[in-house]
Amino acid sequence: MRGDRPDGAAVEADVPELGPDAPQRATARALDRLPGAAAVVLVEGISDEQAVLAAADGLGRDLVDEHVVVVPVGGAHAVDRTLGIVAATVPDGRVAGLYDVAEEPVVRRALIRRGLVGPLEDLSSAGFHVCRLDLEDELIRALGARSVIDVVERAGDGNALRTLQDQQAWRDQPVEAQLRRFLGSGASRKIRYGRLLVQEAATRGVLPAPLAGVLDAVRDR
Repeated sequence: MRGDRPDGAAVEADVPELGPDAPQRATARALDRLPGAAAVVLVEGISDEQAVLAAADGLGRDLVDEHVVVVPVGGAHAVDRTLGIVAATVPDGRVAGLYDVAEEPVVRRALIRRGLVGPLEDLSSAGFHVCRLDLEDELIRALGARSVIDVVERAGDGNALRTLQDQQAWRDQPVEAQLRRFLGSGASRKIRYGRLLVQEAATRGVLPAPLAGVLDAVRDR
């Protein structure tokens, strides 16, 4: 997943195949790996899946060896259906999840319906951890804007970032908002920088709490 450039900067390889039906294919591939799983991590999309895998790698964990399957469900509204599939396939498996704060009502309803939390319980008690806005926001706050810009520069996208910052709509916005917009623009960019920034955060020991929490929830005790 990770290589090195001559200047020492991290470079990214093995970007998942994208396209109009990429989310559906990613979900199907993950569900095919469920039989025999010891634990399952549900995430909203491919970029979150890749970030969880990168975080595990940064922590020195091999999720394949641990029989942990990360499932990109294709949006929070698919969490309930996916929980049903997981329960039918690996009824004794541990389940955890990562979600954005805007999707909490949907995720909460699914967990309550499946008997995993009570109406007033914190979802983290069921291993589901929330990003205060989204994963990009968590990574920007964990690393700091200056470090994120350094990663973007090393990856060769400094000019693209500055072009966005010069646009009238974004010129007067806080740098954190500019970075969140930049990082979230397009599936391939979300995946690429999700990995790169997670690797940077793991190296510095500042992995965002939701990522660390969801991986701890599926650790073999």
